[in-house]
Amino acid sequence: MTETLDLIVIGAGMAGINAAKKCSQAGWSVAIVDELPYGGTCALRGCDPKKMLRAGAEAVEAVRLLEGKGVAGETRIDWPTLMKHKESFTDPVPESMESALTEAGVKTLHGRARFTAEDRIEIDGYGEIAFRRALIATGAKPRPLKFPGAERLIDSTDFLNLAELPRRIAFVGGGYISFEFAHIAALAGAEVTILDRGARQLKMFDPELVKMLLERSREAGIKIAAEAEMERIEDANGARRVLYRRAGQSHSIEADLVVHGAGRVPAIDHLDLAAADIETEHGGVKVMPWLQSPSNPRIYAAGDAAASPGKPLTPVAVFEGKIAASNMLKGKRTEPDYTGVPSVVFTIPELARVGLLEEEAREVGDVEVSFTDTSGWFSQKRIGETHAGAKIITGKDGKILGAHVFGPEYAELINVFSLAIKLGLTAAQVKAMPAAYPTGASDLGSMF
Repeated sequence: MTETLDLIVIGAGMAGINAAKKCSQAGWSVAIVDELPYGGTCALRGCDPKKMLRAGAEAVEAVRLLEGKGVAGETRIDWPTLMKHKESFTDPVPESMESALTEAGVKTLHGRARFTAEDRIEIDGYGEIAFRRALIATGAKPRPLKFPGAERLIDSTDFLNLAELPRRIAFVGGGYISFEFAHIAALAGAEVTILDRGARQLKMFDPELVKMLLERSREAGIKIAAEAEMERIEDANGARRVLYRRAGQSHSIEADLVVHGAGRVPAIDHLDLAAADIETEHGGVKVMPWLQSPSNPRIYAAGDAAASPGKPLTPVAVFEGKIAASNMLKGKRTEPDYTGVPSVVFTIPELARVGLLEEEAREVGDVEVSFTDTSGWFSQKRIGETHAGAKIITGKDGKILGAHVFGPEYAELINVFSLAIKLGLTAAQVKAMPAAYPTGASDLGSMF
């Protein structure tokens, strides 16, 4: 390519695709490049395929919970067939995404990109390209782990493409990936262990509700070892032997598969950012509040690749991509508003939060905290669920500062609290909502 592009977008995930379309539709010459299939982590290697597999686990668990309550018979997961169901969604995504970009006037490129100057980028197979603006939206990758045998781990992408589910699976790390996949695997019949180096799992969520989730996980047959420091992974009789230390003692387990669930970091190492005078911070591209690089004003970053205040979540990537595009087009300094962004761990049942944790809210000032065990409520009784709860935090003015819920269908319920926080609604205003009954949302008025 010999012309100077108005914009080159690096990364064809949610942030990059939204920005590319917006700028192209405004009349800019835009190209987008990715070395991986178009669609990004969420559509191809994360949120969406995970939820496709979770549907099978939900069905199995629904039958188990109602055993002896009117539902009889054995239900099991046929893993290869469930995987084909997942692929019926993921397989068409890259072509569909690329076609939509082409229709929007975006030139689509494939290959690894790296900066060669402040306004130049080199792409495998295309050579050097000049640009007036560039958006880095390369997403995240598994955090590098340095203990001996770490190369024997598979990552979340590999797990989501397993042709067969092994009998024994160990997950390293105590975050979203480990717990979500552990529930799917356990309900598919695998023996599952989670090894976490921390004393507290899922630190971004309310500890009282996490405790409920841990109890529910163990009820599902998942073994959880906290404060387990990894020593090494070695081959053992055609499987893997995982050695770790806990409370000063050495322990080992054997597994047919060991999965990396110890977090993710921005995927920017391959970009040669120094060649373009692009600074980094906290492992990501350093940006000002309006997502522009302070060291090279031609550069913007959005989504997981940016060291912004936003959490590494798909909705954040989408609106950061759109805001970065708008700022580039108009020369503005609009800052993203991260208020009211919810987050969910899609275990069975799910754990969700929006707003401040209790400990964070108490640092702000006087608050009212309402904790309710909802496990005996009709919404749980109906389906046989044994664990559920809610914690709602309000300020002196009655406005909702944080909402934390654990239970079936509560991933939908958290969106109501998200809207309430976004709009600055009070608890009284939310409780006044006449919800359809009996639904999950009808629980809301009694939670605080």
